[in-house]
Amino acid sequence: MSVSVELNHLIVPSRDNRESAEFLARLLGLEVGEEWGPFIPVETGNGVRLDFATVPPQDLRLQHYCFLIPEDDFDAFFARLKETGVTYHADPAREQVGEINHNHGGRGVYFLDPGGNGMEVITQPYEPDRLRPASW
Repeated sequence: MSVSVELNHLIVPSRDNRESAEFLARLLGLEVGEEWGPFIPVETGNGVRLDFATVPPQDLRLQHYCFLIPEDDFDAFFARLKETGVTYHADPAREQVGEINHNHGGRGVYFLDPGGNGMEVITQPYEPDRLRPASW
């Protein structure tokens, strides 16, 4: 049986929904949509909408969001990231401070948004078959 399923939207918890939405939109060259209810939306190129919501501090838990961008757009994105002054890393463990990675033949970087969410930007998608141990 084949079912057509697409991811439509995610609610992204944040300390300040407007600040986080504008931060991400600026970095990725996206538009911030019209506020509706408690949400500030940012829509990606494949139609997935991120609805940023301000939540109480006790409800903030680290979330991880990864964005795939074209290799040709990485330099402009990376320049904007450096302009923010946000600390970035080549790895999710945050050990390689101020570096990017070259995983899977592309480039990638990890950083936190103003809401405390873990963000990752890559230019090559991960290939799960290459990452899965042979014993699986």
